[in-house]
Amino acid sequence: MKKNRIFSKKSINQKRIYLILIGLAIISIFIGMYFIFIISKDNKGFIKDNIINYFNNISSSMELFFKTLFNYYLYLIVIWILGISIIGIPIVLFMYLFKSFILGFSISSICYSYGFKGIIVSIIDIFPHKLLFLIILLLITFYSLSFSIKLIKHLFFKKSINFREAFSKYFKVLIISLSSTIFVSLYEVFIETILIKLL
Repeated sequence: MKKNRIFSKKSINQKRIYLILIGLAIISIFIGMYFIFIISKDNKGFIKDNIINYFNNISSSMELFFKTLFNYYLYLIVIWILGISIIGIPIVLFMYLFKSFILGFSISSICYSYGFKGIIVSIIDIFPHKLLFLIILLLITFYSLSFSIKLIKHLFFKKSINFREAFSKYFKVLIISLSSTIFVSLYEVFIETILIKLL
């Protein structure tokens, strides 16, 4: 019964952290969407020109795939490494919220650039690959924060932990995240490109 109570309490705490992270991501997305309305007219024009130029010249290649995959991998690995550091918590949170902000800003910028058609373009641009990456980011952020908290409790509150078991689980999360990101990159470089060109 005691073990069940501990497990139940742990499960509730994990759900609470997940809900907080999801809530913060949603807020960041909305802030990103609103941001286009508060920047200057010159900056709006610059963003519009860049977005239109990007979609007009969008292309796919294996070189672009590996470059995209590398960028995603770098982001995830940095968050994972920061989880091993007890000072990485604020940086991990910033990186997680920054990606959410960029997603929201991309949606509003595309809609601003293309008008009504921008709604369809933004859906193609974010679904399902960028939404999936946000879920992957949520997963690795959660475990990064959890691992950092475990280290803090161990170092400062002398709470014993099975470090080998905890690190093994943490490493598996990284492998799952990196593996899933391959699909994200493939879809973004090859499938999204075809859909945008058709549109």
